Amino acid sequence: MNFSEAERANPVDIRKYQFALLRETLAYVYENSKFYKNQFSKIPGGLESIQSLEDLTKIPTVNKADLQEAGRDFWCVGQDQILDYTATSGTEGKQLTIPLTGKDLQRLAVNEAGSFRVAGATEKDIFQLTTTTDRRFMAGLAYTLGAREMGAGMVRVGPGVPQMQWDTIFETGATVLIAVPSFLIRMIDFAEANGIDFQNSGIRKVICIGEPIRKPDFSLNALGTRIREKWPIELNSSYASTEMATAFTECEAARGGHVPPNLIFTEILASDGNPLPEGQPGELTITTFGVEAMPLVRFRTGDICAMHTEVCACGRTTPRLGPIIGRRHQMIKYKGTTCYPQALCEVMDEMSEIDLYQIQISHDAFSNDLVAVKYHARQPISRRAMAERFKSRLRFTPDFVETDKDEIQALLFPSNMRKPLKMDDRRKSATY
Repeated sequence: MNFSEAERANPVDIRKYQFALLRETLAYVYENSKFYKNQFSKIPGGLESIQSLEDLTKIPTVNKADLQEAGRDFWCVGQDQILDYTATSGTEGKQLTIPLTGKDLQRLAVNEAGSFRVAGATEKDIFQLTTTTDRRFMAGLAYTLGAREMGAGMVRVGPGVPQMQWDTIFETGATVLIAVPSFLIRMIDFAEANGIDFQNSGIRKVICIGEPIRKPDFSLNALGTRIREKWPIELNSSYASTEMATAFTECEAARGGHVPPNLIFTEILASDGNPLPEGQPGELTITTFGVEAMPLVRFRTGDICAMHTEVCACGRTTPRLGPIIGRRHQMIKYKGTTCYPQALCEVMDEMSEIDLYQIQISHDAFSNDLVAVKYHARQPISRRAMAERFKSRLRFTPDFVETDKDEIQALLFPSNMRKPLKMDDRRKSATY
């Protein structure tokens, strides 16, 4: 059963199919991974005790710290079979290598082609990629492979340089942008300032990556609203990570990212590791299917979201992931209020006067959280007005530090980052 068949199948049949894939994955990693062979040997009754998807909870979860510590013990193939070496961005610790075999590269292509189709793209589209394909970036590679798999055109412009982006759009006739939402704002601002008729550019949709554009109720957040107010274009949010090599993308109904059931199994877990009911946010935990070099079983991603299983308005029967609310290790406790950094980003994104910003979180001498916002304003805005926005929304006010634009740019785009570092968490507890 491929994704196009599974995405509209009976949910009961989907789960039966996923259990068959799970049994194959467990047998494969037990045979080939030193880490999992050791871990599975501790399961009472062994792998034979896993008789349903629900029994998966008998297997301990792993996280990024385990991947970094055990390293190649997770690998299931020899180095002679590795064709590509990708890596995580290292925002929560040292860079982690994720190897790919030829089979894994094909899986990546199939995954992204399916993701594009869910978003309503076709082989007649021309994609324009505004993110990097270098620095061992899996996503840039995946987008390129996906477009080729579906027979669509791809223009690999890369990050930054709004003028080049617009020039290329008009030259090539690109129809779909792949972009980080905050960069899309920069492109729109540049077009308005330079008399570029972006409304008639031929771009019909944007696949948004790296930042959420919706709230948990699926309405547009401040960033998504700012984009749509300037440019009434179709926005499709897509979420993925290097470790799971799988994308969850919105369809036209925009009610969460569809889970490709032939590629991955998803769980939403509470902090104690117990599964949570539908609609309740918890930590996304995944088991990959069809990965050859470094498959993962019950990997806790650190990302907080909710699962939705009702049939989508588009007719697909697959589960959907709600917008990412935040990361488990980045919860902020400040002046009696608890929230994720995304809530602060939401308030900042509502302020059209603010051009660029970075939220910095640290600890004081007593390990209490401290929150500061460095910002550059394109139009005058008082700190009092900013403070009132925060008090009305979050019941606290961070420290505001007006900063030179070039300094903010350097903070947002350090040399080792692939997307804007809007939140710099300097607390020791923020890493695995």
